[in-house]
Amino acid sequence: MTATATPHTDLLASRLQDLRAERDAALAETRQEQVGDIADRATNVEASIRLGTLDERIAALELEIDAASRVEHVAGVVSLGDQVVLDLGDGPETFVVGSVEAVAAGVEAVTPTSPLGQALRGAAAGTTVSYAPRRGVTLKATIVSVG
Repeated sequence: MTATATPHTDLLASRLQDLRAERDAALAETRQEQVGDIADRATNVEASIRLGTLDERIAALELEIDAASRVEHVAGVVSLGDQVVLDLGDGPETFVVGSVEAVAAGVEAVTPTSPLGQALRGAAAGTTVSYAPRRGVTLKATIVSVG
């Protein structure tokens, strides 16, 4: 299957570019000369830890982009990367079914592994799904549209 760009994968690719730039800055910090007082060395250790965290986020995002580009989108059925309009009881709200990296990029997202995300995936527009955000609590969401 050939990778197809979607607004979601474009957003994630932009976020990936931002993370790579942030990683480059952290890498530059870790390469600073190892001189100075203890506070300078502590800053370098923090930059090294930050570099490791960024590497993990970049790898996870690359996997998510790959997975999202391989998803076959069926019109009107929720899948990874889709924009959905949901009514959670307070009127329609727009979300993307995607990762926390989408949220970091300024988009309201429902993560696919969350209880709501799991209930939404594979459901059709016009249906109401039930999900349990925590033990003993069941909520409903109506899928107004899938785009």
